Formats: sequence, C-alpha cells, structure tokens
Amino acid sequence: MLLALSGPQNVLLTEVARQSGAEVSLRGNVIHVAGDEEDVRIAQRFLTDAAELVSRGHEITPSDVGRALRELRLDPDTSLVDLLDEAILVSPRRRAVMPKSPAQRAYIEAIRKHDLTFGIGPAGTGKTYLAMAMAASALMAKRVKRIVLTRPAVEAGEKLGFLPGDLAEKVNPYLRPLYDALNDMLDFEKVEQLRARGQIEVAPLAFMRGRAQPHFTPVLTPKGFRPIGSLRPGDSVIGSEGRATKVLGVYPQGPREVFRVTAQDGASTVCCGEHLWTVFTPEDRARTGTPRVLQTREMIGRLRRAHQHRYELPLLSAPAKLEPRDVPMDPYALGLLLGDGCVTGSTTPSFSTADPDLAVSLQAALEGIELVAKSQVDYVLRHVAGGRGGLRIPNPVTITLRELGLCGTRSSTKFVPTDYLHNSPGVRLAVLQGLLDTGGGPVTQAHRTCRVQYCTTSPNLRDAVVFLVRSLGGVAYWRTRPAEGRRPGRARGRDVQYRSDAFVVDLRLPPGIVPFRLRRKRDKYEASGGGGRPMRYVDSIEPAGEQDCVCIQVAAPDSLYVTSDFLLTHNTLNDSFVILDEAQNATSEQMRMFLTRLGFGSKAVVTGDITQTDLPRGARSGLREARELLSEVEGIAFSSFSDIDVVRHPIVQRIVVAYEALDAEQARIREEKRRAKEGEAGAGESPDDEPR
Repeated sequence: MLLALSGPQNVLLTEVARQSGAEVSLRGNVIHVAGDEEDVRIAQRFLTDAAELVSRGHEITPSDVGRALRELRLDPDTSLVDLLDEAILVSPRRRAVMPKSPAQRAYIEAIRKHDLTFGIGPAGTGKTYLAMAMAASALMAKRVKRIVLTRPAVEAGEKLGFLPGDLAEKVNPYLRPLYDALNDMLDFEKVEQLRARGQIEVAPLAFMRGRAQPHFTPVLTPKGFRPIGSLRPGDSVIGSEGRATKVLGVYPQGPREVFRVTAQDGASTVCCGEHLWTVFTPEDRARTGTPRVLQTREMIGRLRRAHQHRYELPLLSAPAKLEPRDVPMDPYALGLLLGDGCVTGSTTPSFSTADPDLAVSLQAALEGIELVAKSQVDYVLRHVAGGRGGLRIPNPVTITLRELGLCGTRSSTKFVPTDYLHNSPGVRLAVLQGLLDTGGGPVTQAHRTCRVQYCTTSPNLRDAVVFLVRSLGGVAYWRTRPAEGRRPGRARGRDVQYRSDAFVVDLRLPPGIVPFRLRRKRDKYEASGGGGRPMRYVDSIEPAGEQDCVCIQVAAPDSLYVTSDFLLTHNTLNDSFVILDEAQNATSEQMRMFLTRLGFGSKAVVTGDITQTDLPRGARSGLREARELLSEVEGIAFSSFSDIDVVRHPIVQRIVVAYEALDAEQARIREEKRRAKEGEAGAGESPDDEPR
C-alpha cells in the first residue's frame, strides 16, 4: 500500500509536500510529515484519507493530490473518501470513473436524481466525460436501451455538404471527443457492436431534428386518417395500444430527402432517413424479447439475413379505438349483403347462401324483414308489412342501401361505407365477420396455424377487408387472379366465362379476435389453433425524392403512433440516455427541439461553456436561454463548474483563471463606458428642458 500511496519514485509524496507546504518523506515503512501546524494537519488528513482509498483499490494520481489539498484548505471538514469514492463502474474490465471535486460529485448526483441535467462551465472540468460515464454505466446495466450522443456542428454551418466523404466522415471531426470518451470506457469492439445494433447513436444536432414525415402522410386519429401536416398540439392520434394519445408538439422540418418504407404485406409509408422505427430482430425475440430503435438509414442494405427478413415491425396490441358512429344497418348484416347479396335496385334485395344459418342470422339482424326461400340457396328479403295490391310500402333494406350509396352496385363495385370503416372496433369486426362468413374461409395446413382467405371481384371490398384487418391488429396480403386466360367455370352444364379479375386476400388476426360467426367455419378455425401470431417485416426501403416534412411528438409511453396502412412508427427518444455536448453553440430553436424530444424512461444531459459561443453574430445561445428559462423548473438540475474543477494539465487551470480575469476586466470597462455616456447625456441637458 505504501508504494501505491507514495507513487513511482515518490512522485505523490513530492506533490503532497509541494501543494501543502509541509515536509513529507518516506523512511522505511513510515511516512514522516513536518512543518507548520496547519500545513501538517492538511497533509496528514490527505494521507489518511488517501490510504483508505488505496486500500479499496482506487488509484491516486498527482492531479488528485492538488485538487484534494485545495478542497481541504477551503473546507477542513471535507471527506476525501466521500469526495473520491463516488465511483462510476462502466465495465468490470475497466477502471472505475471517479469525480475529482465537490462540483463533479454534485453533478453526478444531479444526473442520478434528475431526468434533465445541465452541466455548465469551462473546458476540462469533466462535464462530458462524466456524463458519458453515467450513460455507458446505465446502458451496460440495462437501465436504458440506447445512448444518443449529439452536438452542434456550428463551424460547418450544419450544412456539411462541402466536406469530403460520406456522412460519417463529414461529422467525425465534430464528434471525435465523444468517440474518444466512449472508447476510453468500453472496449473498441464492444462500442462497434453497440453502434451496429443501434444502441449507440452519434449524430450532429441538425440530424436529430429530422425524424419526420412529409406533410401529406396520413396519421390515424379517433375520427380517421388525417395528413400529419394538419395536426396541431392538443390533437389526438392513435397509439400502439389502439387508444388515443395527445400530440405534444409539431415541428416543421422543411425540405428533406425521404424514403418509402414498405412492409412485406404491402403496407408502406414515407419518412426521412433519420426517422425512428421500433423493430425486432430474430436475436431480440430469442434473447431479450424487447425491441430496438433504429433510424431508417440504419436499416438500408441490411433488411435480410440470407433469405430471412431481419426487421419485424410491431403491430397494434389492441384494435384501434375510433369514435363510434350511428349506422343505419346492423354491421354484420351489411357484411353478409356485401358478400352474397344482390343490391342492384332493379329487384327486391335478395341473398344467396348454402348455409341456412346465415339466412337465419341475416333475418334476425334486419328488423321488419323476413327471408323467403325461392330455392335451396336463394332468398328474397321481403318486408313483413308489404304485400301484393293496395298501398305499396318501400322495402326498408332498399331505402337503407340507397342512403349508403350501395343500391345499384354489383359484385365488382360493392364497397364498405366510410361510417362502417371509421367506427368502433365492434362495428368493424362485425362487418369483417359478415364478409368472411360469406366470401372467406379458414385454410389449414399440416403443422401450421390457420390463416384466413377471402376472395372478391371488387377492389373496393379488397381494400376494405385489408383496412379492417389491419385496424384490428392483424396483417393482410392480397394477390390478383386475372380473368383473362382463366379456365371458365361450369354452371348448369355449360361454361361460364369470368368477367372480372378476382382478388384473393390472405389474412391473420391476433389471438382473441374470432373472424367467423358461422359455426362450421369458426370450429374449423379454432380446431387448427387459431391464426397464430400475425407478423409484419420491413421488405424494402427506396428513395422517394424530396418533400416538405414535419415531425410530431406524442404523449404515448412508447411514443408510437399509427401512420399509413396502420404502420407503427415514432420519432421520440424513449428509454435513452441522451447527451448534448457543446450546447452553447445550439440556437434557441435547436435547444427547444432537443428538450422536447426527450421521451419516457429517458435521461438527458446538456453540457457547454457559455463563454465560448461560436454562433453567428446576433444569434442567441440556446444554452444561455435555457438557463434563464428553466432554472426554477421542477425536475431539472443545473450544475456549475469553475477553474478549480479543471481536471486536465495544471496549466489549463491557470489559463482558465487568466481568461476569466480578462472577461471580468472587459466587463468592468464596458460598464464604466456605459456610465460615462449616461453621465455626459445627463450633463448636456439644459435646466430649461426639464419638465415644470
């Protein structure tokens, strides 16, 4: 222990003597201290606490000696054990990171206790390094799922286009300090592995704001889809749990390069390259069961592993809860009529089915209507109050079909009215069950769960079934069977040519949602184990030009919202440790964007030196403004550093002190000049000019 306490060639004891003013020497196994009483007291106190730290395995450096002795002179009751023993263990293979001053210790405590911490002070005080240590420690302990490191690239005007190389090469000069700190705490291979998995993201501040979609992109609200550009703070959108969640912020992004992200079921949406996606990889499912968050750009070129899709997208965990609407006809009955009903309007509405149970269900769902059998499969929907002769009473089904715009449609032109599509989950499921009971059925395969297949000649009904399935948390694929070239069917002993293309929809619904009411189909579906787990994968990401974009922030705990084709996406940083370095060079708008991007389960640390702003003349520092606006906000901590907290070469401390003295002198001169001008202006006024 004496060797560790004295250092190589007694360098530590020599530093203690120089800093304390006492005479310190090592004789045999005893350290002797002599000199003035105060100097001896300080040296002995340091050596006592240092010995305890060494016994715990901590390493003492010459810079630790100087800082510790300065603290002891300022506060004799300071405990160096408490001061230097606040170790941050990042990796068992690396030396623990320890605070070197009371300000650093308070800074670490603030980060632990608050979700948002500002570290403000001169360079070299450990603001970024300690924040990085806390972030890496939280990631390795699985308290967060992701580290996001960012800083403004002010010197390049955040354009970066004129710099050579790809994006990584353009921004590396600005992010090198962050890389260096990270590599100092974790093995290089581990850092590269975490970056490849998207658990460490490093990007300029300008690229963080671009998690956006074009203005025209539809977003699901309780009243149906709306363009994202029309949303305002306070509006409601549908989240991943199917419930409404508030829009907290809307941030226009201007023109940006966008990409079309397409899933293997045909669902697609458009977003920028930095837009965030929650995805599962096969490893995630097998090992942790938790997803990861990746940018669009991070997935490009990595969508498959051999022939296997790599990135699985989440689906609605519950049916989307849209606002209920009054409808003029029972939704299940409507589904049956759209499937096997004749609603041309030229005759009384009729229904054809080989399942008597469907005829009974349809009659029960239509008040005042009875189904009269014309053959074994054909039924006429007769009004019970109607009859031949006398006053003619219109058929209520015909009247309702006219109100819905369905009267006169044929098998290739039928559609589901909007009031049924954009309605409560119960109404949507009833319509889907009616369509599947008539035009669909379970498809079983050995050793597999059961999928459902639906066939129609109406592209409108095809799209409606896909919409209904996705809105309930399922997936649907469709393909076309062209009429041309198909072998004709047979009816009553003669060939019947196909007139319209047929659309075949294969679909899977989540557990708990039964697609059939017809008993024979429902029993077959349940006997095969149901539909299993619906899955949706990213299939392609293609450039889609440049569009005016906007990003939104929502209040959902996972920050997910429903966009085009019921795809789930988000642009807020949840379960993340976010560090904004060199924040004095962030503009007011950038700082506001960054602070409002913080998601649930996340921490953010903002570091900077307000005396070293590189912003253009007239631009206001976002860090300075945030200190003025947020200093009294609950849950936000501000930690200040000074020259005594500098942990670099001792000469850096003296440089910081010199510049601080220069700043103070310049401020004094400016104040004297201002007062002198005010005095000259006051002396130049004539007594006659004074008000009487």
